[in-house]
Amino acid sequence: MKRLSFIVAGITLAMLTAQASAGKLDDIKARGTLIVGTKADYKPFGFRDPSGAIVGIEPDLAADLAKQLGVKLEFVPVVAANRMEFLKQGKIDLLIATMSDKPERRKVVEAVDPPYYSDSVNVLASNRAKITSWEDLKDKPVCATIGSFYNKSVAEKYGAKIVGLDGSDKPLVALKQGNCVGYLYDQTFIQGKLLDKQWSADYSMPLKGIMETPWIMAVAPGNDDLRDFVSKATIEWMKKGMIVDLEQKWGITPTDYSKRMHDKYKNQS
Repeated sequence: MKRLSFIVAGITLAMLTAQASAGKLDDIKARGTLIVGTKADYKPFGFRDPSGAIVGIEPDLAADLAKQLGVKLEFVPVVAANRMEFLKQGKIDLLIATMSDKPERRKVVEAVDPPYYSDSVNVLASNRAKITSWEDLKDKPVCATIGSFYNKSVAEKYGAKIVGLDGSDKPLVALKQGNCVGYLYDQTFIQGKLLDKQWSADYSMPLKGIMETPWIMAVAPGNDDLRDFVSKATIEWMKKGMIVDLEQKWGITPTDYSKRMHDKYKNQS
């Protein structure tokens, strides 16, 4: 029993040590690779191109960080339900995965300030459902991604019957199969979908966006050096208007937040 206790204690200590060192700048440089958790199903922020590579706005931001560090870049696909756990477990160094800034999330991970992006909540609606107001969602099934902070709020305020599913692919399939009248998700993602004719023919975004919320990047708790490095890089992106440029590159209308932050920092030395 004593030997078993020593083994368990050793494994626990090793796990804690790995988590404590995961993602630190010196470790990343020594490894020669920055490991970033990002979406692979969220066009145009993180999605797979025809070759299977993960591309998009957030992968471009990650690539800039890796370039500054002089290391290679590795992506780990994440979804809303596992992204913070992957960070806590040391599977990734940095999380750039469309994560809304919420107090409860800041208690779990180390947020990078300032937030790099901000988005609103909206619905990709079937034209057949004739949705013209948020109140029209009352008592209707609305697909949503498990783990999205706004699911409960929309259900309570507008009476929608939330159908929670993993990731963003499953809700979209359910929507196409007629299992719900719309997909409750981030407005920028919906804009990205409507760039595709297979969606714009039968679906639309008829509502005004609500609940504008900043997005944060995050590192593991206590990883101050990586957090500070990414924070400085974020301010440089805003100063140069890089995020506005990436929105335009990937077919998204620049948000008020991106333009506001560019105006705020562009004249700072």
